[in-house]
Formats: sequence, structure tokens, C-alpha cells
Amino acid sequence: MPGTRAPGGTAARTAAGTSDAGTALQVLRRLDTGPRGLTEDEAALRLARFGVNTLPARKDASWPLLLLRSLRDPFTAVLLCLAVVSAAVSAWSTACVILVLVVTSTVLRASGEHRADRSMAHLRDLVATTSTVLRRADEGAAPVAREIPVEDLVPGDIVQLGPGDLVPADVRLLRARGLTVHQSALTGESAPVPKHAADVAGPAGTAVFEQPQLCFQGSSVATGSGTAVVVATGGRTRFAAAHDRSLGQREPSAFDRSVHGISWILIRFMLLTPPLVLMTNAALRDRGLETLPFAVAVAVGLTPEMLPVVVTTCLARGATLLTRTHGVIVKRLPALHDLGAVDVLCLDKTGTLTQDRPVVERGLDAAGADDPEVVRWAAVNAWWTLQLAELPEPDALDEAVLDAADEDDLMAYDGVAALPFDPVRRLATAVVRTPGRLGSHTLVVKGAVETVLERCALEPEEARSLADLADRAARDGLRVLAVATADRPARLRDYTPADERGLDFRGFVTLRDALAPTAAPALAAFAAHGVTVKILTGDHPGTAARACRDLGIELSADAVLTAEHTDTLTDTELAELATRTTVFARCTPEHKARISAALRTGGHTVGFLGDGVNDVSALWAADVGIAPRDATDVARESADVVLGEKDLTAIGHAISAGRHSGGNIATYLRITLSSNVGNVIAMLAAGLLLPFLPMLPAQVLVQNLCFDTVQLAFAYDRPHPALLRRPAALDPRALLRFITGFGVLNAAADLATFAALALSLRGASPAEDETVFHSGWFTENLITQALVMLLLRTGRRLFQDRPPGPVGWTAAALAVIGLVLPPSPIGPPLGLTTPPLEYYLLLTIVLALYAAGLVLARKHHERNLLDGDNRGVAG
Repeated sequence: MPGTRAPGGTAARTAAGTSDAGTALQVLRRLDTGPRGLTEDEAALRLARFGVNTLPARKDASWPLLLLRSLRDPFTAVLLCLAVVSAAVSAWSTACVILVLVVTSTVLRASGEHRADRSMAHLRDLVATTSTVLRRADEGAAPVAREIPVEDLVPGDIVQLGPGDLVPADVRLLRARGLTVHQSALTGESAPVPKHAADVAGPAGTAVFEQPQLCFQGSSVATGSGTAVVVATGGRTRFAAAHDRSLGQREPSAFDRSVHGISWILIRFMLLTPPLVLMTNAALRDRGLETLPFAVAVAVGLTPEMLPVVVTTCLARGATLLTRTHGVIVKRLPALHDLGAVDVLCLDKTGTLTQDRPVVERGLDAAGADDPEVVRWAAVNAWWTLQLAELPEPDALDEAVLDAADEDDLMAYDGVAALPFDPVRRLATAVVRTPGRLGSHTLVVKGAVETVLERCALEPEEARSLADLADRAARDGLRVLAVATADRPARLRDYTPADERGLDFRGFVTLRDALAPTAAPALAAFAAHGVTVKILTGDHPGTAARACRDLGIELSADAVLTAEHTDTLTDTELAELATRTTVFARCTPEHKARISAALRTGGHTVGFLGDGVNDVSALWAADVGIAPRDATDVARESADVVLGEKDLTAIGHAISAGRHSGGNIATYLRITLSSNVGNVIAMLAAGLLLPFLPMLPAQVLVQNLCFDTVQLAFAYDRPHPALLRRPAALDPRALLRFITGFGVLNAAADLATFAALALSLRGASPAEDETVFHSGWFTENLITQALVMLLLRTGRRLFQDRPPGPVGWTAAALAVIGLVLPPSPIGPPLGLTTPPLEYYLLLTIVLALYAAGLVLARKHHERNLLDGDNRGVAG
């Protein structure tokens, strides 16, 4: 019986995704529905059966989970291991300090990601929508169109679509009039796609998104209207299928790879140092396990204990400033570092380089010469088609033509009738009275080149010549409309498509994509800062190349490629090709993801800007995925960074913030590790030279605490502008070379200090000499570390006419502590005393020579970096 439809019967086959195949009548029968829609009771039963029409719920991570994620950091694991070892040898103060640092960095990172999750939840709350659906109170009642929340839609519902509507689910058209939809979120196509209620599917092999009778969740109506039946909702839509493909384990990002490499450098040093200290003291000085606390203290001294705190503070400050000043949300703090390391940025053309609207380039006559009259006739067609249509449905092309015309010219004509644009006919006709021509009507026809030419009175050779002219304009990246007119005797009878015959060809109107106003300066800024842009688009290669040329992007002969040509290449071949190709056209989602992965394989740090379902896989394939706030939900959830607007300028700000933070982190690592390595070398040498420990464990701990405290200033430093001109990547090999070279220089200063102490020791007993030695080296260590902080900061110029800043002030404070602490009342409990005056004189000479050596070594290092950059540019 009609009133006893079971929701689990034929309608349940919607879950299999087969109910959109066949004729409209077959689809309605399979869904157990009709053109009058479902009753409220049927809809309620189906809602209980199929669930709400939403994507699978995304649950934000809880505080405990965020804290656990933060503990997975390799640096944090290293510090926890050292804390355990320190506790095992009863070095409780060292263990407590390390645990405090670990907790601080973990809470900072978790709170930053929690703020990002709250911002994303707010964005998700802004996109709730409704849909117009036909529902009946009962079987005998008439259907009523009403607005309901999108999540209440069920398979079998009859929905109405109009201009600007979001398609609320996967639907099969029953009726359509002038309907075109934007599918860019699903396919990457920038132009609206015509849709109509075809009762026969496309040819065999036609992609599902190209089926004219199907519309999909995630698309939106550009023009026209339609009535459709819902065939799939919620997790069974193709939009949800793309969401499911986005889930999974991501490849390690640039930050992850750098952290892993640096962690292993530190682990090797730390595993090697304690045994060396123990064996040296046991073999040469007959000291055994009593040196174990000192060996652990040396290992702790080698470790940058403040690294998790400094890294998290740098990234959290940068992310907070980005959100506050530019509306950019960094969902994953390490992604800010990855932004700073980006040297290749992949993006689409539409909405990024160009606005999502066309503008008129010019009008062409039959000979290809400029003819403004063609634009005027096209505008007359657009104006009166719009004015006389039953439902005004302006599209982007009509708006562009009207913007290029003089409104007074249009008002000189009187509209008689209009045949609106039809996706099947692919043209529109306006019938007007021309001023001064009584008894005559003029048909003005505008539309696709092929359909207009075949309706014109042209010789075959002439028609081919005009088609070639239009084809050349299309290859040059322009959209082309053909315009024709015909004079007919005035009549009262209606005009029909049969009247669109024997037309006089007027010419072509060419249109190009309107350039985004910020695109050209943003691209120039990217080039100046070492970021190469790659265009990955679903558009025609000519259209993409035209936009690039209009924006000043120089394209070589092999810089534009159709993505399908990459299908036969291996990953290695594609990585090489992607490096020298600027535009990849006709890209599918799989192409975008594979090209992004190939660029990473080639050694690049890749950022990808995407806003649609078709971009999800590429967002995950890149080191850092970027999406605007108005992107589809699944794209926003898959991205690491969410922009306030789809604007390249915002990406420029984000990259600068990433380089700022990444530069401070790199500076901290270079300075801290080179100083620590130098101290370890000096301590090993002291074990060979001295009959006593070169420094007591408590003194090592206090020294580390002083240095660690002032190092937090690096998170608040303003690096030199030169730092922003190239990617701020952490290269473990380059870091190892740097810390080894400058560590040896630091150790040389320590050994020179040993010599100065040997010359100045005049104690009454060996115990007093030991105390003086500890005090002299303690002072020298803090002052040399202060010098390193000042002289090894990133930048081309050593000294600048500007305030010292946080690093300058804290370095001065560190030097003062080194000079004041030993003679102070705190000194004796730590085993420190006042060194003799001659030591300070000798120390001044040592420090002057050390500072000069740092300056020379730094200049040599920067010269090598500059030569490497020049070789990279030349290559």
C-alpha cells in the first residue's frame, strides 16, 4: 500500500550509491518517492534509518590528549631520559629543573593548539544552512515548499534549487531551466558547469561529475533553477567519500624531519659524552663512580634544555600574532615553522591569481580587428534577456559584458521578447526594436561559437576561418562569445528557437579572468623571498598561461604542461620535471597530490593552497596545507593553516611569521649547541690536564640555569630582515658543521682560559687553587656565552644602530652574573671565590681574541652561505 513504505526497503539501496543511475522515473521508483515529495512521517522514518545529513563528526582533541601529543616531541623524550638518569644518581635538583622545563613546554604547545581548535570550531558554526524541500502532511495532502535545516534531508526528498543555493546533498535533476553549477570545490573547474534533466546518462566512460543530470553536495548553483530528488545524504555522498580519503597518517613534515635529524645528533653526543668523561677520569686520574654525577651534569650541559620551551614559545607567539593581526589560524604549531621553510608554493588559479569573474578583453570583427560595436550588441542581448526573463538569472559573462557597455546605449532599444540561455542550445536571443526602424525587429543572438556560427548565413570556408580565429583566441587563454543579428518584420506572434536562422555574423567578444588585485605584488614578494610558485589547475593550459603572463610571470616554452602527460612518468622523473615546470593544467585531485609529493621528493619544502574537496589529498601531501576560511569543511579540517581570506598577501604574512619564528629557533640552536659542544670538549680536555674536576656538578647546574633562563630571550628577538629573504629551514647537517666549527673555537677559548688560570694561581693550598680554578672558569663560561649570544645572531650586519633588544639585555645580564656571583655571598656555598686581579687582565685578552675569532669565523661562514645561495640561483 502507498502508505506503508518501509524505510529499509528499496530506499536503503541509496547507501550502495546506485540510486542515481537510470531514467528519472527509475530513480524515483528505486527511492520509493515521487514528484510530490515525502510525507512528514516517511521523512522521519528515513531520518532515523539513514541518520542526519552531515559529514562524520569531527571531535576536537581533549586537553589530556593534547598534552600527550606534546610529549611525543623527540626533544622532550631526550630530556625525560636525562631526568630519569639524574634522579638515578641522586641529582634531584637537575631532575626537577628538567621536569619543570618539560611541563612548561608541553602546556604551552597544548594551549596553542587548543586555541586553534576553538577558532576552527567557531568557523564550523558559521556555515549552517537550510534547503527548500517539498513535504506533505499526509498522503492526501498537497505538497508544500518550506525551508528545513540541511541536516534533516533524507533520500527521496524533493528539493528546489535556485541561484546562489548550495547543493545540500547528492541529487538527481527532475526539471531544470538554465541551470549551471559551480563544481570547483569537487573538480577544480573554474567555470560553471551546465546541468539539465537528461533521462540518459552520458557516453560510456563519462566521469560521474560530468553527468549533466547529477549535482553533488559541495557544489553551488550559479544560474538557473531546478527541481531534484535527493539520492544520497550524510556519509554516503561523494563529498563524504572525499572526506574519508582525507583521513589517515600524514607524511612527516619539514619540521618533523628536521627535529628527527637534530634529535639524533644530540642523542649521539649525549650517549658518547658520559662514558668518555668516566673513562678519562678512571684511566688517567684514578677517579671512578664518584665522577658519575659530574658526567651526567656534562651530558645535561650538552643538551639544550630550553629547546622545547623556546621552540614552543617562538611558534606560539608567531601563531598568536598572525591570528590577531591577519586573521590566520595555525592549527598545528610546527606548521608555522614549515611555512617559514617553504620554498615552493602550489596553488590554483581561480580565486587566487584571478577573481572568480571574467572581464571583457575586446570585441573583434570577422577580420580579427577591434570592433567596439560587437561588445555593444552583446550588451544589448544581455540587458534585454535579463529584463524580459521570467526569472532574472544573470551569469558572470553577462555581468562582464554589461560592465563594459554604456547604459545609455542599451536604453535606446526597446525590448520585445527574449529566449533565455539554454545549456542545450548554448545561446541566448533578445528581440528589440531598433531606434528609427519602424516595423522591424532585430534579433540579437549571443552564445557559444559553434552554435552561433552554424546559425549564420556563411560560406563553409568563411565559417572555418571564423572558427579558427576563435580557436586562436581560446588557445591564448581567452573565453570567446560569438554575436550575430538578424532583421525580421515586426510581428505579434511569439519568437521561438526556429527563428534563430540565417543570422548576420557580427563578431566575437573575448573575455579574460579578472586578476586578483593583490596577486601581482604578492607574487613579486614571493620571488624576492625565494619562494617559487607552481600553478596546479583544472583549467585549460592556455587560460592558466594567460593569467600568468598578465601577472608578469615569465614562462619558458616547457613551463606549461598538461598534467595528464605526467601519468607515464616515474616519481623520480616527475620530481625532476616538476622543478622546471610552472603550470600544470587539467589537473585531477590525484595529479595535484602526486605533484606535491614529487616536489617534496626533490628536496623542496612544499606549501599547498586549496579550498575544495578535490584539494584534500594535495593538502595532505604537502609539508603544510593552507585553506581559506570559506573553503569547504573537509578542506579546512585537512589544512594546517586557515587564512582569513583567500589572499596571497595573507600567505606572505604567514611565511614571514614562520621565517621569523624559525630563524629565532635556528639562532638559538646554533648558539646554544656550539657553546655546549665547546664546553664538553673543554671538560674532556680538563679531565686529562687537571688533578681535580674542572667544575663541580652544582656549579654546572647553576651555570646551565643562568644560560637557560636568558636563552628564552631568543623567542622575543627580532631577527635581521636578511633572514626573511630565504627559507628558514633547519638542516641537521649544516647545523652539525656549524656547531662543530664554532664549538672548537669555544673550546680553544676555554683552553686559553685554563692557561690564564694556571699563570694566576697563587693559592696557599691545592684546595684553594681548585676553588679559584672553578671560579675563573665559571666566570669565563658565562661571559663567552654572552659574547656568543651577541655575535652569532642571524643577520648580515654585526652591529646596528638600534636598541639592544631582549637578547642584548639578557646577554649583558649573563656577563654581569659571571662577574658578580663568585665574589658575592652566594659564591662560597657553591664553592666559588674571587679570582686574583691578574686573572681578570689575562681573561680580558682571551675574551678579546675570542670575540675577534668569532667575528672572523662568522664572516667566513656567511660568505660560504652567500656563495652557496649564488650557486643555487645559477643552477
